[in-house]
This record gives sequence, C-alpha cells and structure tokens, in this order.
Amino acid sequence: MMVKKILSTILCSGMVLFLACEQNQSNTETIINPTTMNSAKATSPKAKQVAKEMTVHGDTRIDNYYWLNQREDPEVINYLEAENTYTSEVMKHTESFQDKLYNEIVGRIKKDDTSVPYKDNGYWYLTSYEKGKEYPIHSRKKGILDANNEVMLDVNKLAADFEYYSAAGLSVSPDNKLLSYGEDTLSRRIYTIKFKNLETGEMLSDIIPNTTGRAVWANDNKTLFYSVKDETLRSYKIFKHKLGTEASKDVEIFHESDDTFGTYVYKTKSDKYIVIGSYHTLTSEVRLVNADRPDEPFKIFEPRNKAGEHEYSISHFNDKFYIRTNLDAENFRLMETPENATGKENWKEVIAHRKDVLLEGMDIFKDFLVLSERKAGITQLRVRPWTGTEHYIEFKDKAYLAYTSANPEFDTDVLRIGYQSMSTPNTIYDYNMKSKDMKQLKQQEVVGDFDSNNYKTERIFVKARDGAQVPVSIVYHKDTKIDGKAPMLLYAYGSYGNSMDPYFSSVRLSLLDRGFVYAIAHIRGGMEMGKQWYEDGKKLKKINTFTDFIDCAEYLTANNYADEEKLFAMGGSAGGLLMGAVVNMRPELWRGVIAAVPFVDVVTTMLDETIPLTTGEFDEWGNPKDKEYYDYMKSYSPYDNVEKKAYPNMLVTTGLHDSQVQYWEPAKWIAKLREMKTDDNVLLLHTNMGAGHGGASGRFKRHKETAREYSFLLDLAGINEGEVKN
Repeated sequence: MMVKKILSTILCSGMVLFLACEQNQSNTETIINPTTMNSAKATSPKAKQVAKEMTVHGDTRIDNYYWLNQREDPEVINYLEAENTYTSEVMKHTESFQDKLYNEIVGRIKKDDTSVPYKDNGYWYLTSYEKGKEYPIHSRKKGILDANNEVMLDVNKLAADFEYYSAAGLSVSPDNKLLSYGEDTLSRRIYTIKFKNLETGEMLSDIIPNTTGRAVWANDNKTLFYSVKDETLRSYKIFKHKLGTEASKDVEIFHESDDTFGTYVYKTKSDKYIVIGSYHTLTSEVRLVNADRPDEPFKIFEPRNKAGEHEYSISHFNDKFYIRTNLDAENFRLMETPENATGKENWKEVIAHRKDVLLEGMDIFKDFLVLSERKAGITQLRVRPWTGTEHYIEFKDKAYLAYTSANPEFDTDVLRIGYQSMSTPNTIYDYNMKSKDMKQLKQQEVVGDFDSNNYKTERIFVKARDGAQVPVSIVYHKDTKIDGKAPMLLYAYGSYGNSMDPYFSSVRLSLLDRGFVYAIAHIRGGMEMGKQWYEDGKKLKKINTFTDFIDCAEYLTANNYADEEKLFAMGGSAGGLLMGAVVNMRPELWRGVIAAVPFVDVVTTMLDETIPLTTGEFDEWGNPKDKEYYDYMKSYSPYDNVEKKAYPNMLVTTGLHDSQVQYWEPAKWIAKLREMKTDDNVLLLHTNMGAGHGGASGRFKRHKETAREYSFLLDLAGINEGEVKN
C-alpha cells in the first residue's frame, strides 16, 4: 500500500439522497480562523448508510459505507465532489494565503534548470526544465559535452492534451538509435510502452499496453523484455517483444504464478545478462539469460526458498556474480560466485554480516567496490579497492542522506554521489576513489535569499516505552527558540522496511520560516536501525510503529521542541495508516493531522485479494484469513476503531485513480468519522479527481496541493500570511 479536482456545488435535492439536506449539530462544523477570529458555518456532506455484514472467524463487522467502492457509480462521484466543495468552502478564508504559499514555494524552484550530465555508451545524458513549463526535457550529447544537444523526449509536448501525464522507464537501445519509454495518462501506474527512432524522430508502430513502463533491450537492438500487470495491478508476467511485430504476438517468457510474488526484468551493468527477478516481502529469486542470446531459455540463479525467507540480489562483473544476501545474515552480507556456478553452495563470502550495520547496496567498478551501509540510521559510503586499503567517505553533518548516483561505467576512478541534509540542498559530487578528492558539480539552487546557515539541525534518540531508542531528525530556523512555544510538524512512515532519511526540502522552508519545527521520527517498521528494526514494526508487532510515534511526540513536547497545543502530525500511504492509528489511540495529542492517501481499512482490504497489491502484502501485515492476524489487524485498523469521541482537526487527501491505496478507504473513513466524532473540529477530505497515489503530475501543479496542506497547518497554528523570518 506502499512509494494523488473537480469542484462542484451540490445542492440539496431529492435527487442527491446521500447528502444531509438539513443542518444538525453532528454535521455542522464551526470553522474559526485563529488569526482573524472570524467564523463561518458550512454543512458537511453526509454519506448514506447501507449496511453490509462481513463475517470472518465468527466475528461480524458491519460496514455502512462499503458502497463507496463503486468507482463508476455517479452517486459515489457526486459524494466525492461534494466533499471537495465542502473542503473549498471551509478553507475559503485561506485562499489568498494558499496563493501566497504556492507562489512562495514555486518561487524557490529554479525555472530553467538542468541535471548534471552522466556518460553512458558514448553519450552524455541530461534532463532539463524550461521556464514556464511543467515537465522535463530528456536530451543527450554525443561524445563531448560541447556537442549538439539532441532532444530525445520533450514531455511537455506529450502531456499537452492530458490532465495527468507521466513518462517513465526511458531506455536507449545498445546501438543508440532507438528509445523506448512508458506512458501513463491516468495515474494508475499502468504504462503503455512506445518507441521512437532517435535518428529520424519518428515514432515506431510498436505499442505495448498494460506494462510497468520499462522495456529492457537485448544486445541485438530488436529484442526487448517487459513486465505486464494483472487485474490487481500485480506485475506477474514477463514477455519478449520483437520490433516490428504486434504486441499480441509477443512471447510469454515467465509467469509468476504465486500471487504473493511480483516480477520484474532488468539488464546488468555489464550489459551481459538480462535478469528476471521474482520477489515478495521476505523472499526473492533470480533467473537470467545472456543478452547476446535472448532467444535462449532463462536459467535460475538460485531457487527461491519461501519457507527459509531468503532474499538476494545480484551484480555481474568480469567472470563473477556478486550477491547481496540475507542467508544466515539478518542485516545481509556480500558473497561472490563464478558466473557458471551460481548455486549457493558455490558462494564465497566477501563482506561478513554485522549486527550493527545494514548492507543496503553495492556499486562495482574495475578497481573498486563501493558499498552503501546503514549504521545508527545513517547511510555511509564505503570504498573498497580490489587490492589496497578501504575507507569511508567523510561528510560534515551528523545526520544526512548520502547515496551513489548514476555510475554506468566500470573503468573509472570517479564515483558520482549525492549528498544532502535537512539544512543542505541536494548536492552532486564526483569523488575520486584513489585520491579522495571531492569535486562539487552542482548544488540544488534555492531561488531567493536562502542561506543554509539560517537553519539548525539536530538528531536525538527517544526512549520508547519498551526501551527501544528511536532516532528523530529535527530542523528549525535559527531564530526559532526551543522553549516549548513553537508549533511542530512531526512526520513518519514506518512500513515495508523503507527508511526515512533526513532529506532537504525547499518546500518545507515555508513552515520553517514561519516558526515551525519539523521532525522526522524514524520509527520501527522502517529499516533505519537494521533489519530487526523492520521486523519489530510489522505483522504481529505492528503496534510498535504507532507507539513509537506517540512516544516521540510526547518526548518532543516534554523537552520543549514543540508547544503541546500546536503539535501536528503527517503521514502518507502506510504513513496514513499511522495517522489513522494514532488519532484513534491518542486524539488529544494533535492540534491537526494530515493523512495523505491513507491505508486505513486494513482488515477489509487484506481480505479482498482482488484489490491491487493485497496478496503481495501478507508478509507485511499478515493474512487475516488466519484468526490470529485477523484479530490483531482489527485491533489497530483505523476504520474499524473509529469511536464516539473527540478527534483532532484533520485534512485527508486521496486520488480517484490511486493504484496503491484505493480512494474508497479514505472516503469511507471520513464518512464514518463524520458519523461518530463528538467534536466541532475540522474534518476535510480532498479527492484529486484526475490523479492517483502520487498526486498531480507536473513540476509546479502538485504544489497547489502542498499549499492547501500548509495553509491548513498554519491557519490552525494561528500564523498569518505575513509572519516570515528573514
């Protein structure tokens, strides 16, 4: 459930049965602008109730809003539009503030910008943005950076006729003559692969629908492999396509018949092998074929061992494969094996397992092996020559995000890396692995008078109720006093083993410059502190994710980082589940909560294997067909635990075409909260009627949604438009 408007005024009439046509105390919310103390009344929509009984393990749940899952039902669309209208009415007094925030946010973004070029197969590749345009332009230059700029794909032209547009998976053929890319115009993450002749500019007739978006070229420049999705949006088959033929004639190469697994395809950095991977949360399997002989059958590298929960991934160099594996190594270790003897009985250890270090990834070069390792929540880059003394790359901040960037070439001493912290914009470097010289190529430009020295960052550890030490990354303006009077936005995710790094955000400055403290709680369910950190925040230990967040909130207010009357929380997707759980468990803690595309109807969704992503997530949440997991899920599922009590001010967002968390989960949740809550606090739902899980497409349009969210927070904090620090 892992990582997105149509507003219309609905009038009370007999034709719209689901709307409340009269005002009553439980459905009329008094909206007060804390700055001006002006009030206005708006009548919230009221969804009709149609009882649906669902009995599992002898337990019967009644869902009065199950009917909202009918996407094509005009009554459902009318309800979502009525909620959008209500949100607009309630937030009308912030419209000028939203405009100011939007202009402020996009004003910091450099309008004409170009990425740092990287070299691959004789060409320099770069992505640029032009002033006044929403989408990227993908280009290349042959041989030298002073060569003519060849535009491969101008996404602005492709997106001109669509409300939503995404071009993804760009891939150039080995002979540099053809481009393949995926196109999504609905935001369901279902892509149609198209092809372009880069020499003539003409589009090929080949069109491949219902894919994940990327085609992988064999070395003959005419054979491609791609993955397709089933009705649940699971990537489940790999096909082989020959240029010039119809997609209907493509050959099925692999079918992942286990519906708890997904599949993908890629090409090794060495360009020697096409690799098909199968995966679910705890297990993986790889098979491969020589890219020079794409019509030969794929061979299994090492068979899956679902019962043994074996995860592994491979990289190829010279005559060996290097394997990142958790075989007898919870935090992973690195092994090697001859390319003609891939079974695990042939694997030899290169980097041993360490209890306090998570091996996250590797980059291989002719003379160096570069490892990405996470220790105490921070990623470190370890440079290990094949012969000689190894070292770690040193960075200035205590809390930061460092990563290896585009490094397609083997024969080089230069490592392309990225670096940022919560006060340092993203910076691209070329690092010489022999001399240890670091050359800055580019730092993200923040337009205006931004100075990183105006912001302070901290990294603290909060002792959770069971003794676990939870890292928290904090940033604030240097003029903001840590005296218990500042408003705070606390953010977290806490699922799937996804680690939340202390990243930079120019958008966030609109909060920091108005006195907000911003914090990321690195709670269990992520993998910041190693694999066990993830294991302790999933399945039958999921409650730790929620209590960690609450414990961090209490610590931050008790230690003067935040005003307890102005503490806000935010999370999206599985982080939206977190928001739903903590407002049920401790509603009084929060002045306001933003739940973006929230996964809140856990039990019902995990019981329905026709819903996208459900079957592949049993190892994350458990399978509720097992009574132990059913009971546990039901104990925290936000939708199932809504009660008659006071809830904080809340803004909930979703996208009608969301492929990850279906729109009806937040819609049902809002309807039930309206029915049950006993307070007069604001409860808002906004549905992007033209987008999905990631919100609006386009470089700037998406920040209309950001401005709405920020105005919601700032308004509740009593901060007006003019209060900005210099």
